[in-house]
Amino acid sequence: MYATLLALHSLTRWLVLTSLLFAIFWAYRGWLLNKPYLRFDDGLRHITATIAHIQLTLGLSLYFISPIVSYFLHNFSTAVHERAIRFFGMEHITMMLIAITLITIGSAKAKRKSIDKEKFKTMAIWFTIALLIILSSIPWSFSPLISRPNFRPLF
Repeated sequence: MYATLLALHSLTRWLVLTSLLFAIFWAYRGWLLNKPYLRFDDGLRHITATIAHIQLTLGLSLYFISPIVSYFLHNFSTAVHERAIRFFGMEHITMMLIAITLITIGSAKAKRKSIDKEKFKTMAIWFTIALLIILSSIPWSFSPLISRPNFRPLF
């Protein structure tokens, strides 16, 4: 189960990044070009937040069954000094929770705005900040600090 969840979490990362990048591009386009906020735009906002929440659910499930996190929690005083263990036990989850919270707040605020330009602006700003946090907190394969494969096999 752990390996399957890990693979799904890794795969869903790409859905989150793709939807977030497209939503950000679309929001800046709408904001800077004074486009009307249409049903498509609202759907994009909603779908992007939903994909992020699915990723959150997978990540939290993975967190509670992860042997790395278990080691971190049961050996905190020594594990906190081990970079890779601390990253998954504390840093990754904290930063991702912050990012998902920003996406949720940005989505909710944009939904409640009455002016189209403000809807796009709100989405653009909140989603961009969340994306920067996400990009800095993913264990990329090329990272000199914490490296994990970009794609994991499902089985």
